[in-house]
Amino acid sequence: MNEPLKHLLDVARKAPQTKNDLEVQRRSFAYGNTHFENSKITREMVNRIADEMPLSSGILPRRQPK
Repeated sequence: MNEPLKHLLDVARKAPQTKNDLEVQRRSFAYGNTHFENSKITREMVNRIADEMPLSSGILPRRQPK
């Protein structure tokens, strides 16, 4: 791996994620996994259901520090 790419990866690892970033990632993950199994699933369906659910804060397990 070249040095500029290593540097960019290091910067990306340290970049803080906002709650909005995490929510967008969560919805994208949900869509990708469900659409893969059922092509009738749409992003709009995932967004509608996610909007009806409680906020994800505190629901997902946190990674244990190494």
